[in-house]
Amino acid sequence: MNETPLPRIGFMGIGIMGGSMAGHLQAAGHKLTIANRSRGPRVDALLAVGATWADTPAALAAESDIVITVLGFPQDVEQVWLGTDGLLAGAKPGTLLIDMTTSSPRLAVRLAEAAAARGCAALDAPVSGGEMGARNAALSIMVGGDAASFDRAQPVFARMGKAIRHMGGAGAGQHTKMANQIAIASAVMGVAEALSYGRRAGLDGEALVAALAPGAAGSIQLTALGPKMLAGDFAPGFMVKHFLKDLGIAVAEAEAMDLALPGIAQSRRLFERIAAELGGDVGTQAIIEAYR
Repeated sequence: MNETPLPRIGFMGIGIMGGSMAGHLQAAGHKLTIANRSRGPRVDALLAVGATWADTPAALAAESDIVITVLGFPQDVEQVWLGTDGLLAGAKPGTLLIDMTTSSPRLAVRLAEAAAARGCAALDAPVSGGEMGARNAALSIMVGGDAASFDRAQPVFARMGKAIRHMGGAGAGQHTKMANQIAIASAVMGVAEALSYGRRAGLDGEALVAALAPGAAGSIQLTALGPKMLAGDFAPGFMVKHFLKDLGIAVAEAEAMDLALPGIAQSRRLFERIAAELGGDVGTQAIIEAYR
């Protein structure tokens, strides 16, 4: 009996996380077409094992049953999806398009409406877990969109993540990711403050992390970023400039709901200072420099 062929995947955004995510899909046997702003080692690695290159988003969509984007900023998503040579210009009716960028909930609703007008379907499916989660196919994936499209995408999501949850209609995935980023903003700030306090008190940093991790203060931010803070290792797993983008979206959404969030307001001010002093390409653990 012939097995149903795996859907052809188009993937745009072969970056720190997207390179690993696309690699998992290719390893699972999907025919993979990729596009990116530039060619580099991650792109070359995928091409070397059989991926196909597309020159434009429209060409990428034309070759794909399911298209995934992992981009930097909402304006990038809007251009790639809705531009003259964008994904929706090349997508055939029935194509499922999935944006896994952390982006604006309101833009996600617009994209879903634009996709439906072309006879396609769209999901917003931002992720959490960073570079390590992408590399280990252990991302948390938060999905907004209709249930039928979610069911169709489930096998694809399962190649990239472990915790996959349908949160509601269009935009619900992005709202969930905003809640995630709001929680992280205060958590990473708290870790930096705790380690700064411990350092000033003369405590051994590594011993402090080991003492705190099993208790109520334990968190991924503490165990994953705490040692990097202590070592002054600010190589990015997640860049400050991207986190500032996320916090900007969260603040705007909260203001639209008449909701005050003083924790992320303070975190945002500290990250803006770090970006001004160290540049936006450092990792979020660099926030500890604000306490020196």
